[in-house]
Amino acid sequence: MKAQRFIERLKGEFSFVQGNILVLMVSGFMTTFSRSVPETYYSLFIEELGGTPFTIGLIGFASLTALALVQLPGGYLADKYGRKRLIVAATFGSALAYLLCALAPSWHLVLVGAVISSLCLIDQAALGAIMADSLPPERRGMGFSAMRIVEAVSVVSPLVAGFLCAVYGLVQGMRIAYLFATVAFLLAAVVRMKLRETLKADAKGMSLLGVVKSYPAAVRESLAVWRIVPSTMLYLFLVEEVSTFFAQMCMPYYVVYATEILSIERTQWSMLLTLQSAVTFCSLLPVGKIIDAFGRKKMLVMVHLTVAVAMLLFIYGDLTKLAMFFVLSGICNSMLVAYQSLEADLVPREHRGKVWGSMQFFTAFAASVGQLLGGFLYEHVSPRAPFLLLLASTVPCAILTLLLVHESARREV
Repeated sequence: MKAQRFIERLKGEFSFVQGNILVLMVSGFMTTFSRSVPETYYSLFIEELGGTPFTIGLIGFASLTALALVQLPGGYLADKYGRKRLIVAATFGSALAYLLCALAPSWHLVLVGAVISSLCLIDQAALGAIMADSLPPERRGMGFSAMRIVEAVSVVSPLVAGFLCAVYGLVQGMRIAYLFATVAFLLAAVVRMKLRETLKADAKGMSLLGVVKSYPAAVRESLAVWRIVPSTMLYLFLVEEVSTFFAQMCMPYYVVYATEILSIERTQWSMLLTLQSAVTFCSLLPVGKIIDAFGRKKMLVMVHLTVAVAMLLFIYGDLTKLAMFFVLSGICNSMLVAYQSLEADLVPREHRGKVWGSMQFFTAFAASVGQLLGGFLYEHVSPRAPFLLLLASTVPCAILTLLLVHESARREV
């Protein structure tokens, strides 16, 4: 009897996993897993194809620039022409990008594939918008957490990449990995054709030429939308942009600092990363439930304060302190679902695409500048400098969130 009640309760908790949400979860499982396999040895693959460390940076710069450029029109097109068509077309385009990488005779074609792959991320605003459109307002914390759990499959992706490269060699193994990603994205695109459009829009008017012509209007409307959405959404975005800037300043240098300054062994580092992933995915659903029950704002304040404690453990860490750091980091990763949930609560359905596109544009820009500055500080000032600046930013961000960000009494559908 208890087991039956438990099953019924579980069905109730996950009643939202149907229709669009189910399609997004199934296709997300395919794309997340397959994308992560070639990422494992990506830089080594570039070098084997005749590239250099500078070449790797050049490809990354071109890719990031392309990513930023498509964010504003991505949101605009998602609101003008609808979500579904943009998502399906971009997923097919991603499959093409991976195929080019699989067949690349030199790093030059990988550059083309990387740029196309980033351009196809034009669908990110549409994916975020259709997700918010399809979730009941009272279930968004659980819904976004459930979508994050799909990413758990990427934990084993490096093992698959290691097996392929051990058996077939680095170059051939990577080509197989890219072919695998090509097939997976093709299947995901077919699955996403089952999506149900959530916005009445002129889908027939969408074309490549129309996308290009719409760019100036997309930029104007994606910036002007901030005058329409609630001011608390703008404050939320600005605080999180500051937080993202300082976080990205440190992102590439955790492993360098840990191994070179804290003398953590590489094998220990991989185990710590596994611990973080396990904590993140195990805490997603409980944290999502707490977010729905006790509010988004409180959780966001807690994120900033938790990061402060975590950074102290990392900067002055040993193996035990770093284990504690990664436990806290894993919990923080799951707590960030509160940010997505509050966005969905505050932004009206008809403006979500433009808002998400605008946010992603500025986030990509902040991340690129943050990483560039972080590298300069790490090398020319002090290895601790980026991490100390992130630590210093946490309390002001928590205070600004507490003072400026407010939850709406009426959540947008």
